[in-house]
Amino acid sequence: MTLLEPTVSQAHPPSDPLCLLPAPLPALALATVIDPDVAHYFLVSARCGCFKQAARRLNIKPTVLRKRLMQLEEQIHGPLFTHQGRALVLSPAGQHLQAQLLARPVEPHGPVQEQPLIRLAVAEPILHDILGRDLIALLRRNASVRLDIIAINGEQPVSAVDADVLLWLSGMDTPDPGPGFVMQPGGPLACLHYLPHIAKRYTRTMTRPECLEDLADYMLVQWQPDHHIEALQPWNSLVENRSSAVVHVHDYSLMLEMIRCGACIGLLPRYMSSFDRGLIALPGLLPDSLQRRAWMAVKAESRYRQEIEGLLEMIVNTFEGRKAWFDSAS
Repeated sequence: MTLLEPTVSQAHPPSDPLCLLPAPLPALALATVIDPDVAHYFLVSARCGCFKQAARRLNIKPTVLRKRLMQLEEQIHGPLFTHQGRALVLSPAGQHLQAQLLARPVEPHGPVQEQPLIRLAVAEPILHDILGRDLIALLRRNASVRLDIIAINGEQPVSAVDADVLLWLSGMDTPDPGPGFVMQPGGPLACLHYLPHIAKRYTRTMTRPECLEDLADYMLVQWQPDHHIEALQPWNSLVENRSSAVVHVHDYSLMLEMIRCGACIGLLPRYMSSFDRGLIALPGLLPDSLQRRAWMAVKAESRYRQEIEGLLEMIVNTFEGRKAWFDSAS
């Protein structure tokens, strides 16, 4: 960082960068002339010890934060922060300024603005496989939001879920059974084709199951919320007719781990081999009709349209960016 270096008498070198101010100020005068917002930016950065985390706390871009702090450093003619290894710490000038600001009887910033609570309900496979990473990135960039994330795991009907934004899985031609609230025109997001999957480590190309009879040599795992889905009936019947070597689980993540690490075969959307390169689909064992569609709806009476727009944009962009997952051939 380029620092301003005013001419100073060599006979009296400064002991503190704050004394390089154009004119001497009383002990608390410096704190009184600093813009309250910039003072708040500085104090938050000092507490966090990380510009990126401070920017998330302040809900601004890191570049904006650094620019305002650099302007403050120009004002006091010295650096506010230094790096000790990978740690960000206050310089002597920064410590002095922090003490002055904290000694003020009035807070240097206004109260935290309350954010509306947005309720997002998502089918668990969509949340885990498709939206999770981008949703975390969105929250990392907008750390001031209030979001209630509800995973729909089949334990309760979609019509019983109350949310501002709802993503669920249903039939190919109709969203029924859909939400129980009045919704704005939404629509389908993607078509999910289902195939049995196995971990690559547990099978070789020459010995992979090619017919239903070959599955007798493997344990099957069933995500229990799928057991009543009509579109998946061929697989569900196969599981129900098993008298051994079958596991029923209610947790989606555990079902995936059973396939990855337990030498099990389970029914998953075809995109899973793109999501997890360690898994491979087994085509030809079941009919091609095992399909479901992902739908999205927005509550018509939601009061937080502006706050919801950014969330909807992320969802649409995520599905568009994963389009190859849904269009790829087996």
